[in-house]
Amino acid sequence: MRQACELLGISRSWYYAKPKRGTTDEADVQDEIEKIVLAFPGYGYRRVTPELRRRGRLVNHKRVLRIMREGELLCRLRRRRKRTTDSTHGLAVYPNLLKDHKATGLNQIWVADITYIRLPTEFVFLAVILDAYSRKVIGWELSRSLETSLTLTALERALRSRTVRPGLIHHSDQGVQYASSAYVARAREAGLALSMSRRGRPQDNPQAESFFRTLKVEQVYLTEYADLDDAQRQIRRFIDHVYNRKRLHSSLGYLPPVEFEETLAVQAKGGDDLRGRARLPLTGVASYP
Repeated sequence: MRQACELLGISRSWYYAKPKRGTTDEADVQDEIEKIVLAFPGYGYRRVTPELRRRGRLVNHKRVLRIMREGELLCRLRRRRKRTTDSTHGLAVYPNLLKDHKATGLNQIWVADITYIRLPTEFVFLAVILDAYSRKVIGWELSRSLETSLTLTALERALRSRTVRPGLIHHSDQGVQYASSAYVARAREAGLALSMSRRGRPQDNPQAESFFRTLKVEQVYLTEYADLDDAQRQIRRFIDHVYNRKRLHSSLGYLPPVEFEETLAVQAKGGDDLRGRARLPLTGVASYP
């Protein structure tokens, strides 16, 4: 190669630096990365890389990291917290069952939590329930009230969307909304086994914490909601069409929750081997995005 370059009058460094036939042009890759980051503002290079591959751009993570650094496209996640849990209520609480159980399939563990969202003149509150295995949001409610009706509505939506089998664990914090007699009665009537985090230990419910972090960074902090109705519309769109259907999760083999569940269903029916599309967990979801 050195002799060929000398005969042609070009340097070897130029030859090895120039794009080779069949590789992706740098400008095209950066353009695609910018589109991904605009659509998913919370994505770092680890999620951008598999998303590029899903779009037919075969690049490695080191190249993606370099392009994102040079283009100042790396996200800077912010963490904000406001107290929404009152665990000094004197009601019965339940042991943390997740210490001895790990989800190995759908509808084994549901996780529930509440967060706040700031509107121009008020705060509103969001209650969600996720399937711990697929990370899919299966029930949610947004309301001005922190009363038990907030969490009960989210629970009813989850119950309508899934099949409850004996032993399904419902995990939450020790907040009064989850410890209330109305909530406990409905959960028990549905056949749920109640589980609660230790007081003041949000790390006992990492999937819910992770979802709220994603929601705040990729939707709430980027949006000025006009009112509660506007917040309802935009958060519904984010949950139903972005988070559940498009956003990639590292713990799901870089698939969105809906696609992950569909893949599980195909595999359960003895369909095609889809391991090339996703590395599905074999013993439960152990890592968190």
